Amino acid sequence: MRRRLLTSTLVVAVIAVLLLGVPLGVVVSRLIVDEAAQELGAEAKRLVGEVEYARVQETPLDPQQLEQKYPGRYIQIWERGTPLRVTVVGTPPPSGHLMTEDAQTNTGVYVRISRDRDQVERDVRARLLLIVALAVAALAVAVSLAVVQSRRLTLPLQDLAKIAERLGSGDARPSKHRYGIPELDRVAQVLDRSATRISDLLTREREFATDASHQLRTPLTGLTMRLEEIVAASDHPEVVREEGEAAIVQAERLTAVIDELLAAARRQRHAQAEPVAIDEVLGQQVTEWEPVFRDAGRTLRLEGTRELKALATTGGFGQVIASLLENSLRYGGGTVTITTSSGDNYVVIEVADEGPGIADEIAPRIFDRNVSGGGGTGLGLTLARALAAADGGRLELVRRRPATFAIFLRPAEEDSRNRVVSGPA
Repeated sequence: MRRRLLTSTLVVAVIAVLLLGVPLGVVVSRLIVDEAAQELGAEAKRLVGEVEYARVQETPLDPQQLEQKYPGRYIQIWERGTPLRVTVVGTPPPSGHLMTEDAQTNTGVYVRISRDRDQVERDVRARLLLIVALAVAALAVAVSLAVVQSRRLTLPLQDLAKIAERLGSGDARPSKHRYGIPELDRVAQVLDRSATRISDLLTREREFATDASHQLRTPLTGLTMRLEEIVAASDHPEVVREEGEAAIVQAERLTAVIDELLAAARRQRHAQAEPVAIDEVLGQQVTEWEPVFRDAGRTLRLEGTRELKALATTGGFGQVIASLLENSLRYGGGTVTITTSSGDNYVVIEVADEGPGIADEIAPRIFDRNVSGGGGTGLGLTLARALAAADGGRLELVRRRPATFAIFLRPAEEDSRNRVVSGPA
């Protein structure tokens, strides 16, 4: 592209110089020749007047004085009389190329004055050389400007090509480069917006993979435990049947978790909260987690007000409780107590243990992504709070030591069983 710009600019400059320089050279040449002829004619007329004046004064012509007065001129003067008087001043040019003008009077005085034409032509050539030099200088300036302009245009285009190539390779960082050219700046802005969108998409994909691996771990662990119980109780059909039904429930819960994660990844999750029996969801979670706590030598206890109902989704609320129980199992200690209560505005479910609690330096950021006090992933509480918010509720840390988390859900009144609350994804 740079070569094409230089070539096109040079062609335009040459055409412009030729269109202006050739007529200018012709005009200047004619002006110089015409000026020399006019000057020579004026000298001839003036010399005729001087000769006529000398005749009236009866003063003889002095050739040396005329030669000094008209240097570089070859002068011939004829005066009518008897005999005819001829006066010659100067010498003819050695080249033999003469430019001649003459003048005469009615009294018989005839003057012819000549000069070297080669001198006039040298003057013409000097002016033409000046014009050519100016034309070459103009071409040089045009080429310089073309080089600067081509660099100004091609370097941003090369930079934009590198940005586009970087986007194609997966590096979605906005460049924020601007070049002072409105058209190129608009292209750069479009690429920056595309980079931002691609970066958001990649971030969501990475978050989805991370969230999926974290959220699927708990249901898979529970399902594995059920299958191990089935294998261990293969000689007891009643136990096998019971554990098989529990495994089916775990598999259905796993499917629900996958559906919720996929919907959230596509930004299409609109939690349709409906009245949920709190005791039913908590009972299911206690049943799933009690063997795990028992194997760890700990106790899981359910207390508080019974037969509460709140606006939530069964899968989302269950995931929040599972995340809190897993967090307590890994980082807490002692007995874990799930307490339910109700107020005028919220149904409250508290999950507390008897462990060392949460350090003061991370407590304000405990719900931030990738923040963990025990070397974990730092995703469980973040996802749990997001799920609670999606159901129109909230998850809060109400006490640091021992750690106590509270879920606040909107109560479901008897006359609003069909009410739908949409929360953010």
